[in-house]
Amino acid sequence: MQWLTYALMTVAFWGVYGIFLHNGAMGMSDPVMGRYKAFLWVGVAYFLVAIVAPLVLLISKGGSWYSMPDKGIAWSLVAGVVGALGAFGVLLAFGAGGAPPVVMSIIFAGAPVVNAMVALVLHPPKGGWGAIPLPFYVGIVMAALGGFLVTKYKPGPPAKPAPHVSAQVETVVDYSRYTIR
Repeated sequence: MQWLTYALMTVAFWGVYGIFLHNGAMGMSDPVMGRYKAFLWVGVAYFLVAIVAPLVLLISKGGSWYSMPDKGIAWSLVAGVVGALGAFGVLLAFGAGGAPPVVMSIIFAGAPVVNAMVALVLHPPKGGWGAIPLPFYVGIVMAALGGFLVTKYKPGPPAKPAPHVSAQVETVVDYSRYTIR
C-alpha cells in the first residue's frame, strides 16, 4: 500500500498548489506581470526538483545514461509540457478573475474525468467500451457533479467588519460678535 501513501502525498501537494501559486502571484505586487513572475519561480522549483534531484539520484545510484528509449523520452517530454501548460492555465484563470478555490475545484474534479477518458482511449478495456461497468460512468458523473457543487456552493469570504466611526466634536466659534480694537 506504499503507492497509496504517495498518492495521498500528491493529493496534499496539489491540493495546496493553487493557493500557494495565487499567493506567489499576488506577493509579486505587480498586477500586470506578477503571474508571469510567479510562473518563472515555479519553473525554477521544477528545475531544482525535476532536474537536479533526479540527476543526483541517477549519479549516486549508478543509473545508465545510455538506456533511455526514444519512446520514454518523448512521452516524458509531452507529460512535462502538458504539466507546465496546466500550471500556466491555472495562473491565466486566476488572472482572468477566477477565485483560487473555484478554479482548483473545477480542475481537480475535471482532471480525473479527462484522465479516465484518455486512459480508455490509449488502453481500451478488454471486451471494449461495452465491458465497462456502470459504476465507472456513475463515478465520472459524480466527479463532475462534485466539482460543480463545490464551485457553486463554496463559502464566501468573511464579512468585512463595519468601519469604526469615532465621534468627532467640532467647535464652531462665531467671530462676528467680537470687535477687534
